[in-house]
Amino acid sequence: MLFQSQGFILLFLPAAVVSYYLVAGSAVARQCVLIAASLVFYGWWDARFIPLLVGQIGATWLLARFHGATGRSAFLVFGIILNLASLAIFKYLDFLIGSLEAVVGTALPRAHLVLPIGISFFSFQLISYLVDRMRKDAPEYPFRQFALFVLLFPHLIAGPIVRHNELIPQFAADPRRDGMWFRIGAGLTILTVGFAKKVLVADRLAEYVETLFGDATQRLLTFQEAWNAALAFTFQLFLDFSAYSEMAIGIALLFGLVLPENFRRPYLARDLRDFWRRWHITLSNFIRDYLYIPLGGSRHGEARYVLATLGAMGICGLWHGAGWTYVVWGLWHGVGLIVCRSWQRLARPMPAAASWALTMLFVVVGWVLFRAANFATAADMLVSMTGLHGFGGSFRGAGLVAIGAAVSVLIPSAHEIKDRWAAPAPLGVAALATLLCFCVIEVGKGPPLPFVYFQF
Repeated sequence: MLFQSQGFILLFLPAAVVSYYLVAGSAVARQCVLIAASLVFYGWWDARFIPLLVGQIGATWLLARFHGATGRSAFLVFGIILNLASLAIFKYLDFLIGSLEAVVGTALPRAHLVLPIGISFFSFQLISYLVDRMRKDAPEYPFRQFALFVLLFPHLIAGPIVRHNELIPQFAADPRRDGMWFRIGAGLTILTVGFAKKVLVADRLAEYVETLFGDATQRLLTFQEAWNAALAFTFQLFLDFSAYSEMAIGIALLFGLVLPENFRRPYLARDLRDFWRRWHITLSNFIRDYLYIPLGGSRHGEARYVLATLGAMGICGLWHGAGWTYVVWGLWHGVGLIVCRSWQRLARPMPAAASWALTMLFVVVGWVLFRAANFATAADMLVSMTGLHGFGGSFRGAGLVAIGAAVSVLIPSAHEIKDRWAAPAPLGVAALATLLCFCVIEVGKGPPLPFVYFQF
C-alpha cells in the first residue's frame, strides 16, 4: 500500500485514525490497533513476508530477553548476525554471486529472491537495539511495545530509521493530551506538503529521468541532455524521498507520535559535512553511531580517521543498493568528507556562494554514479557533462526542473513546519484542503508511482 494512493488516503488512514481514537483511553487497545493496522499495511504488498518481519522481531526480542536472564552477550551477537544474514540473503545474495561470477569467469545460478519491502530499514532498527543492549543503553521492553516500535506503519517501509528510545516511551502517552489539535493540524499540513511534492513534482521529474538515463545506456548524451538527466534526478530523488519522510512524520503526528527529522533542506548545505547533517539524517546518525565511531572515528589519529570514514561511507553506499556503483558512490562521499575536513582545518573559508556551488557540483556528480546503470554509463555521462560529447540536443522540462529546485530549497522541512506551526487562517486551511483534494484526484488518473525507496 502506498501513502499517495487513493485507497490509503481515503480509506485506510481515516479508518486507522478513527479506530485509534475510539480506544485512546487504553494504552493496550490503541497499541493493538496500530499493530493490526501496520500488519494490514505491510501485508497489502505481499502477505508472504509478514512471517519474516514478525519472525525477525520475535527472534530479536527473545534473544534480548535471554541476554537479560543470563547476562551472556552471545545471544545479542547471534541476534545481530541473524538480522544481518536476513538482509544479506534477500538483498545481497545475487549481488555476491554476480561478483564471484565476474572473478571466476563462469556463469553461476542466481537465487532471484524477491526483496521484502522495508527490510533495510527494519533490520537496521533491530540491530541498533541489540547493539544498544550490548552497550547497556537499552532496557528490556514488553513484546507488544517492542513489536510496535518496528511495525509502526508510517516508518515501516522507508524510514525514518527510528531508535527504540525515540519511539517506545511515546506509546504510553494519551494522544488526547494537551496539544492534540496542534499535532493533528501540523500532521495534516506536513502530510499534504509531502503528498504534493511526490505527486506534482517528483513523479513528473521521474519521466525525464527514466527516459534520459535509459538513453544513456544506448548512446552518448550531449552536454544539455547529460545535465538535464543529472539535475532532474538530483531533485527527483530528494523530493521523492523527503516526501515519504514528510508523509510518515505527518501521519505519525495524527496518532500523537513524533518521528525524528530525516531531511532539512540539504541542497542549501555549504560543505559536504553539512550536507550529511541535512541529508537522510537518521541514516547519517546510524552510520556515525554504529559504524564510524566504533571503527575509530576521529579520536585515534589521521590514519584511523581516514579508514573509519571510508569504511563507514562504503558500507553506507552498499546499504543503498546491491551494486558496486553504490559502493563507489559511498566512497566518493567518504573521500569528499576527508577533503572537506582537511580544508576546514586550514581555516581558510571559501566565499559562501563558491562553497555552496562546489558542494552541489560534488553531490550532483555523485548522483550520476548513484543512478547510472553501470560504471561505463556513468563515465560517459560525466564526460558529456563537460561538453566533450557535443552540445546538441535540448534541455527538456527546464521549467519543471526549476520548480523542483525551488521546492527543494524553499519549502521548510517537516520538523521546521512542526516547530514553527501556528494554526493557519481560514484561507490557508482552504488552500491546504484544495491542494490535498487535487493530489488525491491526480493520483486517481493512473497507477501511482512507488517511492524510490519503496522496495528497499
